[in-house]
Amino acid sequence: MTTAAIILARGGSKSIPGKNIMDFCGKPLLAWSILQVKHAQLVDLVVVSSDDKDILSVARAYGAKPIRRPDEFATDIATSEGALLHALDVLEAELDEDLERVVFLQPTSPLRHSSDLDGAVQAFDKAGADSLFSDAILDDFCVWTNETGELTGKTFDPWNRGRRQDREVLYLETGSIYVFKPDLLRKTGNRLGGHIARFTMPFWKSYEIDTLEDIAVCEFFFKKHKLDTQFDQN
Repeated sequence: MTTAAIILARGGSKSIPGKNIMDFCGKPLLAWSILQVKHAQLVDLVVVSSDDKDILSVARAYGAKPIRRPDEFATDIATSEGALLHALDVLEAELDEDLERVVFLQPTSPLRHSSDLDGAVQAFDKAGADSLFSDAILDDFCVWTNETGELTGKTFDPWNRGRRQDREVLYLETGSIYVFKPDLLRKTGNRLGGHIARFTMPFWKSYEIDTLEDIAVCEFFFKKHKLDTQFDQN
């Protein structure tokens, strides 16, 4: 076993109570990420780290390995990296072998195909990377800043706009998929570092659920692209 997916799903969501296991398109939100992993070809195991017994029950019901997260890694100020390190320690101790890669997913980013996970792992290997993040292309975002007290262009020159296609391409880190070597996380305390690669996904897959309004947006794209039917083909 060389590749494991770790999904972090904390219980204490303030913006949307019970967010990680709320009903989303007919299943608990967390369930979609688990199913995506289980139908990927290049990920061997999926685990869910949580401090919440209901979340762990959902994880178990959909075929993920549940890992009980200590309270110290589940506070409002705890980092994802701390929880990842804990899950990695538990997993490798039980497997009695080292993992080659970790795929880190956020359950609040449900807009994925299983093939995206395989594509990310393939891009990671092809690049000889130490870490990778999923991205979306920002090719027409005119962002301003007020850092100096005067409005100025951040991502473009407003006084010399030029053509959209001539502007420098920008990459949005979507937060949907990360891949990294376990040793990188242990040495740096960060999911990203060393030789960093990226895996580009369509912009619509960058939407995630943080607010009530986000639910409707993600449901629209989830249903439009029939993401619930991808598992029927496996």
